[in-house]
Amino acid sequence: MQKGQYFEAILRSPKTVFTFEDVALLWGEPSTQAVRVRLSYYAKRGKLYRIRKGVYAKDKKYSKLEFATRLYPPAYVSFESILAREGLIFQFHAQISVASYLTREVEVDDQVYSFRKIKSLILTNPIGVENKDETSLATRERAFLDTLYIHRDYHFDNLASLDWNKVFNILPIYQNQSMAKRVQRLYRQIEK
Repeated sequence: MQKGQYFEAILRSPKTVFTFEDVALLWGEPSTQAVRVRLSYYAKRGKLYRIRKGVYAKDKKYSKLEFATRLYPPAYVSFESILAREGLIFQFHAQISVASYLTREVEVDDQVYSFRKIKSLILTNPIGVENKDETSLATRERAFLDTLYIHRDYHFDNLASLDWNKVFNILPIYQNQSMAKRVQRLYRQIEK
């Protein structure tokens, strides 16, 4: 790549959030040190916005959901963020809930991100996780099951919109008999 093409490559990318690794792949650059130096230069000049150490955006209007999945990958947006969005719970949750390999709460640019640890076998299984606009999002069925996996007695306001065939198709990845019994019990309550 020639000198002026590096920044243009970032601008042409559909991503709004970039890590060093993302940019190294985009530029075809084997040396992450060269990428770090160039990104630091662009940030100091105001061409890129440094969100957090090692994570940059085209500008301050970056996608918060995309950032959530880039901070501690592998990760996908799930739990209350999806449940509220899909109408399974009616309470508003300002924080973005993310399934990840660790449990941590982070605040960046006045947005709270709540990372919740899920077993690697479940986290890396793509069933019920969709990729939209450079972001990994759980389907309503996967978010429902993720929430039951983390919280034994979670209260859902509206389970009518769930596709129970999808729920039972995703359920085996959790390898949890007591959770399977809770799902069966909820399904029977809905069917009445």
